[in-house]
Amino acid sequence: MTSKTTDRIATLYFWATGVVIILILAWFLFRILGDGLPMLNWNFITGKPSEIMAGGGVGPQLFNSFYVLFLSLLFSLPIGIGAGVYLAIYAKKNRFTDIVRVSVEALSSVPSIVFGLFGFLLFVNWMGLKFSIIGGAITLSLLNLPVLVRVTEEAIKSVPESYWEASLALGSTRWQAIRKVLLPASLPSLITGITLVAGRALGESAILIYTAGLSVSRFFPDFNPLSMGETLSVHLWYVQSEAIVPDAQDIAKGSAALLLIVVLIFNLLIGIPSRMLQKKLSGGK
Repeated sequence: MTSKTTDRIATLYFWATGVVIILILAWFLFRILGDGLPMLNWNFITGKPSEIMAGGGVGPQLFNSFYVLFLSLLFSLPIGIGAGVYLAIYAKKNRFTDIVRVSVEALSSVPSIVFGLFGFLLFVNWMGLKFSIIGGAITLSLLNLPVLVRVTEEAIKSVPESYWEASLALGSTRWQAIRKVLLPASLPSLITGITLVAGRALGESAILIYTAGLSVSRFFPDFNPLSMGETLSVHLWYVQSEAIVPDAQDIAKGSAALLLIVVLIFNLLIGIPSRMLQKKLSGGK
């Protein structure tokens, strides 16, 4: 078999793989949005849920989704980015740092329900937070930490070493070089990693079932972090499995479509500026 034939076969294979993936995604979007979009209206998006009567909304659940996401990133970003910077810049290459890296990678593959059970035992029971937004956010931040650490470390290592050397040669301290050179240069990769983490957090349900609960506050919006905080993804699971409202299927379809739209918009709002910034930093190439 000649090299040209091999190249054509490989090209055809990769094109076919790409087309199949696009078709699967298109079918996925068509099914969810096709069933759920007719259910979406202003009352459904902003209204309060109903336990018995038909016609309830998902306003508190949508608010809680973003509130829990904001708090989880508030906890995980400083620690995750700081740990990534430490491993990339300060940590010496030895057996201890190798163990730390292996442990971080192992934690990133742990099922989310394990984190949920851990959060239930630690924050809900032992610390007495009960089912609360703050307990769910802290547990969710533990799920995000391994990914943030690895993304930060790899993003900083991808910056050319000449940037670091030039900054130190000009008399800057390590902290100044990190703050003014390495972090800005690695910002597009960091934003991409944060986007992936945030998108995963928006769709997470197993952790929040055990930590944030299956109910919402009587007040809307409720910024009290100690109140119960059912999110949109948890509500979707609840109405599909335990709800007794007569329009449970319609609520589930609408919730699934709304969750998908929210994740898509969230990724676009962060992803597009990230691409523009990356293009700007690369000199428009």
